[in-house]
Amino acid sequence: MCVIRSMLFFIYLILYTIPYACVCCIVFPLLNIHWRYQIATGWCHSTLWVLRHFVGISWRIKGLDNLPEGPAVLLPKHQSAWETLAFPAIMPRPLCYVFKRELLYLPFFGWALWMLNMLHIDRNKGNSSFRSIIRRGKERIAGGSWVIIFPEGTRMPVGKRGQYKTGGTRFAVAAGVPVVPIAHNAGYVWPRNSFLKYSGIVTVSIGKPVDTFNLNANEVMARVEEWIETEMCRIDVYKNFT
Repeated sequence: MCVIRSMLFFIYLILYTIPYACVCCIVFPLLNIHWRYQIATGWCHSTLWVLRHFVGISWRIKGLDNLPEGPAVLLPKHQSAWETLAFPAIMPRPLCYVFKRELLYLPFFGWALWMLNMLHIDRNKGNSSFRSIIRRGKERIAGGSWVIIFPEGTRMPVGKRGQYKTGGTRFAVAAGVPVVPIAHNAGYVWPRNSFLKYSGIVTVSIGKPVDTFNLNANEVMARVEEWIETEMCRIDVYKNFT
């Protein structure tokens, strides 16, 4: 059944995502950034529905009341593709992802992503690219979005801890906004680089905001990493995957 469900989901991605992205590329130039985001998150909602009803993947959220009412930088654990597509659908504010520029070159997906005014990093430009991220990120925060950065940089296998990089906390300190650590165990249902998807309930645990006032980026990241990795051990108690 796992193979069958995974194949059905793969067929869905091919038959639905490509036409959806083409429509986005056509209509986005006619729309403002708000409506572009709403249409893009429509794909996220649809995909979560398919994952729930055809693959058997659902989710629960702990600590939703920890999300601040004002600006913030979200720093989630990165295990899977699930959190990338799920967070825009389950978070109460628009999200502005920080990602590597190479993703813009992906057919269909990257083309639509380019028109969403997210924050892409050109690693060849070093500090000048990061200064651009800070400037543009502040603009997005002022417009009501939360900036979201995966501090490990890449998806990590279940049970593994990546190197927590300080890009997200450096940005938060420069912008003067708190950071929100987020733990989840989506790697059990959608493992890194895996075709197979497993039914189960993803637990998303949101920590209390860490104020960046009078702290440097390393100090903030140390608190974020400690909370996330401690919480990762705890939420395994709630895992329910088949």
